[in-house]
Amino acid sequence: MMDLPRGKLAFMAAVFVAHAALPWMTGAFGIDLVTKIMIFAILALSLELLVGATGLVCFGQAAFFGIGAYATVLLTPDDGPAGLWWLLPVCMLAAAAYALAVGALSLRTRGVYFIMVTLAFAQMAYYVVHDTPLGGGTDGIYLNFKPTLGGVLDLDKPLVLYGFTLGCLVAVFGFLAVLLRSRFGRALAGIKVNEQRMRATGFSTYPYKLAAFTISGGIAGLAGFLFAVKDGFVNPELLSWHFSGSVLIMIILGGLGHLRGAIIGAYAFALLQEFFKSEAIFGAFAKHWTLGLGLSIIVSVALLPRGLVGLPAQWRERLEGRRGIMRSMGFYK
Repeated sequence: MMDLPRGKLAFMAAVFVAHAALPWMTGAFGIDLVTKIMIFAILALSLELLVGATGLVCFGQAAFFGIGAYATVLLTPDDGPAGLWWLLPVCMLAAAAYALAVGALSLRTRGVYFIMVTLAFAQMAYYVVHDTPLGGGTDGIYLNFKPTLGGVLDLDKPLVLYGFTLGCLVAVFGFLAVLLRSRFGRALAGIKVNEQRMRATGFSTYPYKLAAFTISGGIAGLAGFLFAVKDGFVNPELLSWHFSGSVLIMIILGGLGHLRGAIIGAYAFALLQEFFKSEAIFGAFAKHWTLGLGLSIIVSVALLPRGLVGLPAQWRERLEGRRGIMRSMGFYK
């Protein structure tokens, strides 16, 4: 899965360089939009570890994202900004701890039962913040002070937050790339292909899946932390089931089984949203943007079974097929 040729590595390097140059080529809206998309890309990468690498279709990823976001707000003091050096790790640990508890129980099930159990745990977390004073109910809660790192980093500044988010995206991508090339990653790939055979060869698959589930939750918590800092506000919708579905659509749209597919899918999904929401393009129909988005995703899935990341290979296969037909008809020797 992670045996990346030089061409693909060069492509990813070019993408990250373009991100670094973007602030000098766009305005405040562009910086804010790309920051949001990078946060979604980190969240999509966390789910890719489960679905694409391990074969575990989790429908509760928004819970870990929301826990990271709510922990950011709830742990920030009322009289000043929190230290980034301790707040970020604690938020990730909070999300990872919940993922560990959820995984310890849900991984004892399989297939559709696993999907339903993860959804049930996510809804439990949703109703905790929705129906109790802890999370401010349906109104949500505001982040009064954004975290700082001494005089080095002040995440209240959009450019600083953009650069920090880009650094987090690069770090997560690099971490998962190394992880999936390791013995641990090879074990996850074996579990995805045939878990029963892995057990027959002496692997205890449950600890591997639980570790992957916990790591995924921690990365989702990082994305939640960044989202809370960017918007300065959190509400229960961050933990909702339809948000989990949106993240699942991102990695399917980009192409399962590829880390870069998760990033591409996050961009495609977010840009399609912005496109169909544009009143300048669609006028009054823009309020029905979900209809256009849904139709686009259906068409994409139908025409691109391997996602956007598989589009070049699909084109090459079609070209080779046409050449084969022409060759059989005597046009090519």
